[in-house]
Amino acid sequence: MDSVTTNENPEVKLHFLDYWRVIRLRRSLILVVFLLCVMTSTLLTMFLPKQYASTAQIEVQKDSPEISITHLQPIGMSSDPYWLTTQFKIIESYSILTNVIADLRLDQKLAQQNGESQWTMDDTFDYLSKKVSVDQTRMTSLIEISVRNPDAQLAAAIVNGIAKAYKDSRLEQWKTTKGAGIQALQDDLNKDVVDLGVAETNLDHTRSELGIAEFSDQSQFSDTVESENLRDWAHQEVIAEADFVEYSNILSDLTNLPHEKLGPMLATAYNHLADPELTELSYKLSDAKDKMASVAKVYGPEHDAYRSAQKVLEQDQEAYDGKVDGIVNGIRDRVEEDRNTMQMFRQREDETKKEKNELDSKYRPYYQAKDRVETLKRSVDETQRRLLDEIAEYGQPDQNVVIERNPGRPGKRPVSPKTFLIIPLGVIVGLVVGIALAFFIEYLDTSVKTIDDVERALQAPVLGVIPQNVGVLLEEAPSSPHAEAYRVLQTNILFSRKNEDWNTITVLSAGAGEGKSTTLFNLATVFAQGGRRVLVVDSDLRRPTLHLVLHTSNTIGLTDYLLKQHTLDEVIQKTKMPTLDFIPSGKLPNSALSILGSGQMKETIQELKRRYEFVFFDSPPLLGVSDASILASEMDMVLQVVQYRRYPQPMTLRAKQMILKVGGNLVGIVLNNINMSQDENYYYYSGYYEYQSQQKDQTVVEVSDAAKPAKVEIKQKY
Repeated sequence: MDSVTTNENPEVKLHFLDYWRVIRLRRSLILVVFLLCVMTSTLLTMFLPKQYASTAQIEVQKDSPEISITHLQPIGMSSDPYWLTTQFKIIESYSILTNVIADLRLDQKLAQQNGESQWTMDDTFDYLSKKVSVDQTRMTSLIEISVRNPDAQLAAAIVNGIAKAYKDSRLEQWKTTKGAGIQALQDDLNKDVVDLGVAETNLDHTRSELGIAEFSDQSQFSDTVESENLRDWAHQEVIAEADFVEYSNILSDLTNLPHEKLGPMLATAYNHLADPELTELSYKLSDAKDKMASVAKVYGPEHDAYRSAQKVLEQDQEAYDGKVDGIVNGIRDRVEEDRNTMQMFRQREDETKKEKNELDSKYRPYYQAKDRVETLKRSVDETQRRLLDEIAEYGQPDQNVVIERNPGRPGKRPVSPKTFLIIPLGVIVGLVVGIALAFFIEYLDTSVKTIDDVERALQAPVLGVIPQNVGVLLEEAPSSPHAEAYRVLQTNILFSRKNEDWNTITVLSAGAGEGKSTTLFNLATVFAQGGRRVLVVDSDLRRPTLHLVLHTSNTIGLTDYLLKQHTLDEVIQKTKMPTLDFIPSGKLPNSALSILGSGQMKETIQELKRRYEFVFFDSPPLLGVSDASILASEMDMVLQVVQYRRYPQPMTLRAKQMILKVGGNLVGIVLNNINMSQDENYYYYSGYYEYQSQQKDQTVVEVSDAAKPAKVEIKQKY
């Protein structure tokens, strides 16, 4: 037989209504958690002891840890980002708080507040340290000390005591540090005085050895004169070297030129070296060349005019060349002269340096001894001055190290518990925790919740959705709103069957209590109400229940016919509906546990198919016994009932796989026991039922007293 399956998994997409469905479904849990959190926060604000806070504000300055012997400026507070944090810890330290405890006798006062007579110092410190907080006023060097206590006056006294104890501690530390610095300065002064005496003795001895008069320092004057000579000769040497380099380069350029180009070069590039006479000779030579050129055009070489012009040209050329050679030779002489001058000044500089080095070497011990004496004198004078300043400052302690800007005052209103914070926080936490817990439980719940869950997990269509509190339709009127759900299921079944000859139907479920027997019987009732000849067979041989619904006897039934103890007509019972017949299960002997798989059962099914238009077979759960699998393989159509939020989806999927494995023709799924009023996913299923309920009498909705026990017993099966 062909089974109906879908081809692909539907895509899972969460809509806003899915979240709203979870919240509405779990609203009781959310409400309980919300109320618990609100009640807890309210009780906390009512029963927690009130705490008053007092805050003192002090200004702190970073004092130098010691007197600087090297005269360097102390490092400022801004360069140490951890200094204020360190002061926070000092204020909260054992030494500061224990002084406050002793001064204010807090070991008794705090103990009495907590119902005891007296605490030890350590116990009092542990309690007080938890009530003290220290912080920095933003963007300042001000420190805020806060203390919380049920007594506002005591809180103010404690916070002022802490500020005073910290100030006294800083002043004591300042005095200790300052005294150590003064002693260090005195030791350095004594050492410098001793070193100065030794240095002066060494200076006198050196002066005597070198023969230097005490009030006439000739060597120093000589050193000054020699230094001036060295600077002058060095300057002259630089000038001579510059001239030498300049004229050497000019001479090098002129030497590399042909002789006929020397004159033009001197007249253009080096015109500052040319003689005015060279210019005059250049003009005369140019006129002689022009005259020679004009005579040559008129006369020949043998003519007197030609010869006269040529002679003048030769004389002017010779005079011009001679002048050029003279200038070049003069440059060459200038280069040589500059070289000699440069060497002379260099020699004098070397000789002077040598003499100075000899004098320096001779008088160096004297100058070193003299510098030593002068250095020690300056050091002694500076140390004496600073020592006097520090002694004067030590006599007047620095009150600016810690300045109390705002003393602590008793608080007028309690700061704890914070009602306007705790209760709103309880409301927010209650909502968040409740909703989170609801979604967490929803996440852990793997049961079927929606039609999408069924179709995605089972790959089969949902043919019907049955609401909660459905009774036995045989006890209700045909116009019952519950009957409409089964009529929808009936229509979907008829459209789903592929063969008009298919008329045997069984309703299976994975586990007990999913409503398969009620669903099967009500579905059969709806078929019978439509005028069809319908037979209901209670083939749940192990725990039959349908005879209780119909208030009939189960003494003779299906097992008796299969064991050939009674005929078929004898086991078929009539109901109060003419078109609906019933075969109870009968008593099942232990020797006939597998009777549903016998050939007699198959013949019985075929016989019933011929007699009735539709035959409905009830069965036990699939995962309980093998009978359900046998029936699934023999039926024309199989329906699987899945109860809303009862069993995990893997269990339901396993049941569906068993149906297909034995060859059952699964036409679809019936989703049972849906709370239409709570789940918006099924609102469109419930709209018609609600409308019908408004038109229906109350007595019709209720199930008869006889049907109610049967329904309870069905739910408890297996």
